[in-house]
Amino acid sequence: MIVPTPPSLFASRIRAPLAARLRPTSLDEVEGQHHLLGPNQPLRVAIERGDTGSILLWGPPGTGKTTIARLIARHVQAEFVPFSAVTDGVPRLREVVADAEKRRTLGTRTVLFVDEIHRFNRAQQDALLPHVESGLLTLIGATTENPSFELNGALLSRLRVFVLEPLSEEALGALVDRALADAARGLGEFALVLEPDARALLVRESDGDARRALTVLEAAAVLAGAGNADGAAPKVLTQALLAQALQTRLPQYDKSGEQHFNLISAYHKSLRGSDPQAALYWLARMIEGGEDPLYVARRTVRFAAEDIGLADPRALELAIAARDAYHFLGSPEGELALAEAALYCATAPKSNRVYMAWKAAQQAARETPAAGVPLHIRNAPTGLMKELGYGAGYQYAHDVPEAYLPQDYLPDEVRERIFYEPSAFGTEKEIAKRLAWWQSLREKAREHGSASDQP
Repeated sequence: MIVPTPPSLFASRIRAPLAARLRPTSLDEVEGQHHLLGPNQPLRVAIERGDTGSILLWGPPGTGKTTIARLIARHVQAEFVPFSAVTDGVPRLREVVADAEKRRTLGTRTVLFVDEIHRFNRAQQDALLPHVESGLLTLIGATTENPSFELNGALLSRLRVFVLEPLSEEALGALVDRALADAARGLGEFALVLEPDARALLVRESDGDARRALTVLEAAAVLAGAGNADGAAPKVLTQALLAQALQTRLPQYDKSGEQHFNLISAYHKSLRGSDPQAALYWLARMIEGGEDPLYVARRTVRFAAEDIGLADPRALELAIAARDAYHFLGSPEGELALAEAALYCATAPKSNRVYMAWKAAQQAARETPAAGVPLHIRNAPTGLMKELGYGAGYQYAHDVPEAYLPQDYLPDEVRERIFYEPSAFGTEKEIAKRLAWWQSLREKAREHGSASDQP
């Protein structure tokens, strides 16, 4: 008597991966993206109308870009032609165009799906443009990168851009449940039991990526020995098993793409907003993602000068010290110095008055590039210069107890301009008092007619 061997996930590896088998076959099966595919939402309406035009699907990995492209082609009864921006070039594009022209004579449309369209070079984009413009090809591009930086304006202007969001934990949970229940396309034939804690871990650690969630679920089922001949009892997928399948969770970070600029912006704005918790978090995200720590150090130095300035001059000193400490120690020891500088800057009093004063002074310098230096503060190294009045009437501040003598130091063109006005915070509060005192001395001198009034 021959005993049938239970199905095994190891044997099932000859089939497509779980994520591919569970690819939705209708719009209603798509999890997430309700802002695009829900009732009366823009992309759903365009698909149901049968005319999406050429579009760009922009979103992180595992959010359904390829799936939506295939569903669009199926719904409008068009030929779906995949095109790789990495491996295919202009010769392949010529073949696609020739085939599309033949299909058009038969009344069939062509949907050209370009995955990773951000990798298209300018020649490929230029070659594609006339066929998109003529309508011969309905282009559906997919990208994880900000198209504003990656596509030329001519092509981008002919595409309607739809932004896909990472899947919510609710959507990922529904997808995982479907995979466990579906015996035909999923893992239902193996009678797996996913513990609640394990399910929560899986949807949380998948970072909104449906492909990652399904890949990890399938790996956990293999680790559990689902369907092996050691018994027909259901296999339990525990939290420990899921953690083993997840392995290292790779940060979503691109040192040269939009994530780079978004995270450094979040870090800078958290410092400016005096939020030490957020500043530390974004700093850690960048470091864990592989960002150059010295780049972060440079931005911290810039922040100390721009957003703290003289409200706390120690911030710039500490930021420079943190940069030098990291340069001396390297990772991971030097990262603590960066964290210290971040916390100091986040909790320091804020003032951008140095930044604003410098901008105002630069503008004044551009407006008055030929304004002469007042004679009384000019250098007079020769007798001729002294005869011409260079340095005449200059008063030496240290000759008086206050170490301040009222006199003019600006040319007439900008004599009344105020570039720097200290804030009421930190050290600048004391600077404001000092400036006010000097101003009172100046006014008293003018009242007594002793103020220097140089021509």
